[in-house]
Amino acid sequence: MEYRKIGNSDLELSVITFGAWAAGGWMWGSTDRNDAINAIKAGYDLGVTSIDTAPIYGQGDSEEIVGDAIKGISRDKLQLVTKFGMRWDLVKGDFGFKSKNNDGKEIDIYKYAGKESVIYECEQSLKRLGTDYIDLYQIHWPDVTTPISETFEAVSRLIEQGKVRYGGVCNYDVAQLKEADRTLEIISNQIPFSMVNRGVEEETVPYCIENNKSVLAYSPMERGLLTGKLKPGHQFEEGDHRQGNKFFSPESIEKTNAFLAKIKPLADEKNATLSQLVLRWTVERPGITIALVGARNEKQAVQNAEAINVKLNAEEIQFINTELQQAGF
Repeated sequence: MEYRKIGNSDLELSVITFGAWAAGGWMWGSTDRNDAINAIKAGYDLGVTSIDTAPIYGQGDSEEIVGDAIKGISRDKLQLVTKFGMRWDLVKGDFGFKSKNNDGKEIDIYKYAGKESVIYECEQSLKRLGTDYIDLYQIHWPDVTTPISETFEAVSRLIEQGKVRYGGVCNYDVAQLKEADRTLEIISNQIPFSMVNRGVEEETVPYCIENNKSVLAYSPMERGLLTGKLKPGHQFEEGDHRQGNKFFSPESIEKTNAFLAKIKPLADEKNATLSQLVLRWTVERPGITIALVGARNEKQAVQNAEAINVKLNAEEIQFINTELQQAGF
C-alpha cells in the first residue's frame, strides 16, 4: 500500500481508503453486517489502514460496523475519518431530502452544523466507533443556516479537547473553503470525482493544489458504473439510490461501457481488472490525494486494495485520457 500526507498535517492516509457508505446499507438496498466487517478486515490486512464513514450512513449502522471491525486492532495503526452535519433525528437547519431508513421507515434529513450539534454528534460517533478520538472530522455538506465560523469553532474546541485531530470538509466550493480556513486550518476537501465526473477539476482541485489541501475523491468508480459490469436496463434493488440517476440511464451505461472496452486491453496487459485500472488512474490524477472506495464483501475489498499494485507510466495515462476525450467525457 502507499500512504500520502494530508494537507500540512502529520496525518497520513492509505491511498486506497475504505469508504463505508455501502457498508451501512442505507441507499444501497440493504447490507450484510458480517460481510461488511470482513471487508474492512480484509482491506486492513492489505494495508488499507484508513476508513471513512459517517453517522448518516445507515443512521449510525456504518459507524457501529466500523467500530466492530476494528476491535482488537491497535488504534495508532488506524486512521478513522468520519463526518458530521447531517441529522435525521432533529428538525433543524437546512432541509436536505426525504429518505427511508434501513427498516423502511420514512425519515427527513437536515443539513445542520450548529455548535452544540457538532459537539453532540462527535460524542455519538466516538461511542459508535468505540474510540476516544477521530483522526479527521469533516462537515458532510454545507449548512447554509449556520455561519461557517460557528461550525469550525466547535471543531477547534474538539481538537483542543483531544477528541479530534484535524478538521476537514466535504462538498465545499472554493469560497466556502476560504471561509472555513479563517477559523481553522482545513487540511482536506472530500469531493465527488471519477473518470466520467470531473467538474471539480475546473476550480476546486486547482485551488486545493495551490493551497496544499488534500482531495479525498469519493465515488471514484462512479458508484459501480466504471466496473463495466452494468448492462443497459439494469434493475436496481428497492431503495438503491442509483435508480433514476443520470449516470445509470441506458445511454450512459452504453457510452461508458464502450469507453471501458477501449481501455480493457491495457488492464489485461497489466493483469488487472478494469476497476483496478480506473482506481490507479484516479490517484495519479493531479491534485487527487486519496481514493475512497467502498466494498460490500471481502473479495471486493481485496480487489480494491490491490489496485495500488497497478503501475501506469505517462504514456499509458495519456492513452486513457485520449480515450476519455474521444468518448466525450
